[in-house]
Amino acid sequence: MSESYPRRDQARGIWKINDITKNIKGDGTYPQEAGGTRALFMGGYTAPSHKDTIELITVETTGNATDFGNLTQARGGSSTNSNFIRGVCISGRTPSVQNTMDYVTISTTGNAADFGDLNYSAIVASGHANTTIGLTGGGETPSRVDNISRINLTSLGNAVDYGDLSQARGRLACFGTSTRAFWAGGDTAPSRVTTIDQKDISSDGNAVDFGDLNTATNEVQGTSNFTLGFIAGGAVNSPGITNVIDSLVMGSKGNAVDWGDLTVARGGLGGVTGSLVRGVCGGGEDPSRINTIDYWSLVNRGNAVDFGDLLSGQNDTPALSNNHGGLDAESQRAPELYSPTGTVLPRGGGVGDVCVVGGGETPSPSADIDFCGISTLGNAQDFGDLVTAHHDLLASMASANRILFPGGSGPTNEIQYVEFDSKGNAADFGNLTANTRSSAGHGNDTRGLRAGGFDPSVTNVIDYVTYATVGDATDFGDLTVSRGACMASGSNTRTVIGGGYSGSNLNVMDYVTTASTGDATDFGDLSVGRNSAAAFSSTTRTVYAGGSEPGPYSDVIDYVTTASTGNATDFGNLSVARTALGARGSNQTRGLILGGYVSPGADSNIIDYVTIASTGNATDFGDLNVARRGSGGYSNGHGGLS
Repeated sequence: MSESYPRRDQARGIWKINDITKNIKGDGTYPQEAGGTRALFMGGYTAPSHKDTIELITVETTGNATDFGNLTQARGGSSTNSNFIRGVCISGRTPSVQNTMDYVTISTTGNAADFGDLNYSAIVASGHANTTIGLTGGGETPSRVDNISRINLTSLGNAVDYGDLSQARGRLACFGTSTRAFWAGGDTAPSRVTTIDQKDISSDGNAVDFGDLNTATNEVQGTSNFTLGFIAGGAVNSPGITNVIDSLVMGSKGNAVDWGDLTVARGGLGGVTGSLVRGVCGGGEDPSRINTIDYWSLVNRGNAVDFGDLLSGQNDTPALSNNHGGLDAESQRAPELYSPTGTVLPRGGGVGDVCVVGGGETPSPSADIDFCGISTLGNAQDFGDLVTAHHDLLASMASANRILFPGGSGPTNEIQYVEFDSKGNAADFGNLTANTRSSAGHGNDTRGLRAGGFDPSVTNVIDYVTYATVGDATDFGDLTVSRGACMASGSNTRTVIGGGYSGSNLNVMDYVTTASTGDATDFGDLSVGRNSAAAFSSTTRTVYAGGSEPGPYSDVIDYVTTASTGNATDFGNLSVARTALGARGSNQTRGLILGGYVSPGADSNIIDYVTIASTGNATDFGDLNVARRGSGGYSNGHGGLS
């Protein structure tokens, strides 16, 4: 393995994107903050007693662990939560079962202090956290439990009940993203299971089924980056313990697949932790207790290699880091996107910079899905295909991870989706509350809204979905005026729905607060009444481009300040007047308008762009793969998304 690209405290001059990308693709390395990623191994068991030792490694630098400090009491079989600042060791055995929680500041060395109490006493539970919320699930009391508990990592205090796993079990793995936690494997005493559950971190409620491991496994641990979860080692029915590392695509419901092997088969793993690009596993039993630390690439499939040694052979030692792959602030991602197989999605600039376009008329209904990177001019590239070919997909909506294509020609209530990080075909998400076409769509980090449309008459219905949970839409409220072919965008807090058609072209703009259900409120008026325009946004501005006016197709671009109600203001003009512009996308600086229908009646492959913060006419960006109108499209960074 070649030397990693220099850390920020060591680099000189300006980093070259190609150099960074080369390192990521070849070595799975990434420029780190000064000091690198710190990982801690906390407590554990080394016969005949439990340990209070906390040991430290730097994930980017191989070598043996060093002393960090001590827990408030010796114990093993604990769970952990962590963010960038604080690591928490939760419950465990002393040898009695405890509900104690300790914490440390990861950037320093020293002894742990009391954090509070878990709301149940348990051993061999498992947990995951984002920057503020830590979750702990399952465990033994000594009977198996299905509890999920929540703590606030930013303030000391006791855990509270947060829901239940799909089944009571202990000795399971946990990992996740900034929005979801996953629990995999474990045992129900005495049976080992293949179950993988997932739960939305931000809301109270029970975990739901996500998929299965390849093999029923307990005494297993997990880690993750932005897109993939990893489950390493453990105990299986045959041959007893395993060296297998499985991977799971966290954005798409499904089963785990083989990734590689640990250097040594072992159960009771000393924990798995890591960074965006490297997983680390320490300790365990094979069946004797070992001090081995392994690491493997989270980018390229392959086997683990030797990292160094813990201070002693031990098992049931939980681990944590200040840079695990689900943290919000790690949205400073590699300059190119990667599929789960390590294949580079050849365009895009990281989180918030990918636009995906699906469906449309060519003039027949199309299943094509294209994508492009918003920051770099050029033609779109093939992404995959929709489940069902549709046009009139104006209501596309997206989170930072997932884009949905609701409704469409028919009309239909079908919702299809793809993950931004994984090129491939769409999958079924669920159903709208009614059949519809030519609706408006927008959302925040967690929720997508669909408003208005034709079913076949015009409707005022607004419904919503939760992006992270595959399932049917729920009623949200009503627009002020029934209409179809309206267009929506906005901020991470507010959705603004503009224009549309209700027997005539409308200039009406409504808004809702995306996070709370209820009817829409008047926002103001567009500069020109029109339908089938493109709508996109930055953190502060919502922009409407093109569409159909009473007579000719429109080249008008106007905008509003999303946080302040009022009438739209002239922005500039498209390069070509056109309508049926459901495909659009934006990052925090640039908005794209893709395809459409141009006079005298031809489908277009044109991609225009504008700089959202400044007014002016649109400029040529590139071309779609196929000329089409009535497509759906959105980006993974519109409106201030994380």
